[in-house]
Amino acid sequence: MNFLRSAPVRQVLRRSYATTQRPFIPPAQFANVQQARRRRRRNPTEEEDGQMGDWQGEIEKEPPSSPSFYTGRSEYFDQVILLQNAIVQARRSLKALYLLPLPEHARKSVPTPFPMWKDQEEMSLDFQSTMSRSRYRRVVKLLNELNGYLSIAKAANASDVKVAIGSIIALFESGKKVASMAGRQRKPKFLDAQGRSYSVGKRKTSSARVWMIPVHSKPTTMKRNAKDSIFEGITTSTVLVNNIPLAQYFPIPADRERITRSFRVAGVVGAYNVFALVRGGGTTGQSGALAHGIAKGLVIHEPNLAPVLKKGGLYHPRSLVLLLILDAAQLTRRDPRMVERKKTGLAKARKRYTWVKR
Repeated sequence: MNFLRSAPVRQVLRRSYATTQRPFIPPAQFANVQQARRRRRRNPTEEEDGQMGDWQGEIEKEPPSSPSFYTGRSEYFDQVILLQNAIVQARRSLKALYLLPLPEHARKSVPTPFPMWKDQEEMSLDFQSTMSRSRYRRVVKLLNELNGYLSIAKAANASDVKVAIGSIIALFESGKKVASMAGRQRKPKFLDAQGRSYSVGKRKTSSARVWMIPVHSKPTTMKRNAKDSIFEGITTSTVLVNNIPLAQYFPIPADRERITRSFRVAGVVGAYNVFALVRGGGTTGQSGALAHGIAKGLVIHEPNLAPVLKKGGLYHPRSLVLLLILDAAQLTRRDPRMVERKKTGLAKARKRYTWVKR
């Protein structure tokens, strides 16, 4: 221990090596290094004599082109800022014309046709950055708000505001709009040579192919019995499901009520013969698919019933008045509800096993 405390040994231990102070840089790395020219201070005597000498200006950094230059997605945030500024300007212009704020009933009465925006791939090319789903939703939300102001300007015939907003919205509209709209249009369906209609109905995992043909004799006046809610005095019609009568194939009354609901809503109970082929699923899914196919078949036979079946109205044959008492029927709409999948660790989709302490 005394040996380590001696002066010569302590000087050796305190000796500092060059490699510990700064990293070693080989001389070859200084070959292509360009040193920045720094500004030399001017001498006042040189300015008076007009001798500037070899003064050279200092290399200064130019300011960034956009306020979001230092972010990871400057092009995306620039477009978002432009849309937000456009929304603010449109709101100010409409307020100056006393078109905002609008009452709730007035806003609902203004038609707002939503255009077809560009998809994520197209916007990714325009923004020059990867467009995630959250960023795409944010842009579409701003565009929908701007489109709402455009509809107000069109309804009020504010030409300047309409042209300004329309030019911005046109930049984000998809070029595939015409092709997609043409593809969305449903092909008209007609009756065959025998007067039959063919339609396909679906529900859950079930599908039903339905052929309908009208009964030759006209149905008589329908009388409703309040006790058992059965229509009396109608002509007999046949409903065969997989070549089996309806009552035998669907023994549950709720399934039969679901199938005949379209006839009761349209007021044509007993006016058509139905032949169906049903596949997949259980009785609930098959009855729903058959009801969907029957509703679509009725629209083919009687196109005037389309709004009745869509909105769920009741057609009264005596007064010819459409009573909208079943607003939520939507019989021609495919029910999108499906069975929820089973979860890992649970008994079913939501059901859990009984918790046991020991």
